[in-house]
Amino acid sequence: GVLHEDLRLLLDTALPPKRKKVVLGVGDAKMGAAVLEELGVQCQTGGVVAELMRGIRLHFPALVRGLTAQSAAKAQLGLGHSYSRAKVKFNVHRVDNMIIQSISLLDQLDKDINTFSMRVRSWYGYHFPELIKIIPENSMYCQVAKFIGNRRELSEESLEGLEEIVMDSAKAQAILDASRSSMGMDISPLDLINIESFSRRVISLSEYRKGLQEYLRSKMSQVAPSLSALIGEVVGARLISHAGSLTNLAKYPASTVQILGAEKALFRALKTRGNTPKYGLIFHSTFIGRAAAKNKGRISRYLANKCTIASRIDCFSEVPTSVFGDKLREQVEERLAFYETGEPPRKNLEVMKEAVVEANEVVAEVKRRQEKKEKKKKKREKRRLEALAAAAEEAAENSVMETEGSPQNDVGAKKKKKKKKQQQQEELEPEPEENGLEEEEEEEEEEGAPLSKKKRKLMVEPEQEQEEEEEKKKKKKKKKKAVAQDSEED
Repeated sequence: GVLHEDLRLLLDTALPPKRKKVVLGVGDAKMGAAVLEELGVQCQTGGVVAELMRGIRLHFPALVRGLTAQSAAKAQLGLGHSYSRAKVKFNVHRVDNMIIQSISLLDQLDKDINTFSMRVRSWYGYHFPELIKIIPENSMYCQVAKFIGNRRELSEESLEGLEEIVMDSAKAQAILDASRSSMGMDISPLDLINIESFSRRVISLSEYRKGLQEYLRSKMSQVAPSLSALIGEVVGARLISHAGSLTNLAKYPASTVQILGAEKALFRALKTRGNTPKYGLIFHSTFIGRAAAKNKGRISRYLANKCTIASRIDCFSEVPTSVFGDKLREQVEERLAFYETGEPPRKNLEVMKEAVVEANEVVAEVKRRQEKKEKKKKKREKRRLEALAAAAEEAAENSVMETEGSPQNDVGAKKKKKKKKQQQQEELEPEPEENGLEEEEEEEEEEGAPLSKKKRKLMVEPEQEQEEEEEKKKKKKKKKKAVAQDSEED
């Protein structure tokens, strides 16, 4: 309802001072009402204004100086790009498109694995029909069929491998006994090779399905942690996929979320004036299965309410956490207990206050970790830039030396290097003090001056050292004589 400042300034400068007889043509009725309220100018909307706007837009480059058709096309393209960018989410960790694709692929894989497993059963059943009753699971049947191959070659030595696949020694023994007394027909090696290769493909598909389910769990914990904690990853992903996005799911009321996925039954009931469905996709939740028959409608309504709250928290919170989902799940558990035992549950206000306190603590911890990661990342980037700068400087110096690579420059560079080395050696190796002392002694002798105390000490020190060495030699000789005398007495 408030007119933008730029638009108001534009209208003030464009409109004449006397505005009583001026009528503006505006494409939007709300904008016309805002202009009338702010500026007091009458505005007209309708089909004629739309045609005039279309004509102005078509001939706009001819009406404005300095504006070409090419620049107008660029402006329109930029506007389209900016509008499209506003529709796209830039946060990689909160993209719900990947959840929609992965849950769709998961459902398709379930159907395909079931179909392929039935094909393996019917194909291998001609050779070993008793195996179908012993092992009803599809993926395990394919593994056993691939492991056994020709049933006539199955022996006691293969029991360990069968036990690893079946995880039951009784079943493995039953398979061995059935293979010995089977009514199936013989099979050729070529047919057996085809069955084994097809079984291998089905096993790889089932393994890929497990990996895809783990990926879906991790993605749901990032995008919608509260919803996945409340109702489960698979059911939450199906709700998001059916709604189109997490934002659309957050906009739905609780009554729509309750029957989401049961649209056909709803419209059929409305058409025939029958009973409307009580639940849609949320029927796959464990809460509705645990409730009594008379309470299924109540608990589905309550669960849909909590799912709406969880989806809105996940969609509009800056740092999504699973704290609210855990608290909402506790509330649903308490409501189930209330229906069964009559124990009154906690009030929603108390639970939400506790959840807000815990969520604030979790968010503070997450932000602290993110700050640490950013600091480490900045340090690494700084070190990398410093290393690149040093490498660039070295490369520049090498290039300069190569460009100045004439013989005279080479000689000059070598001389400079030699001088630097000599200077470094002189700094590291100081001149001995004896040479300076000898020169001072010679000068003093020529002048006839008396010797200083330091010089006398230096002159006396070698004589004392000689006397000490002679005393040590005499002591060694005495010790040798004493040892020789002791040995002679012995």
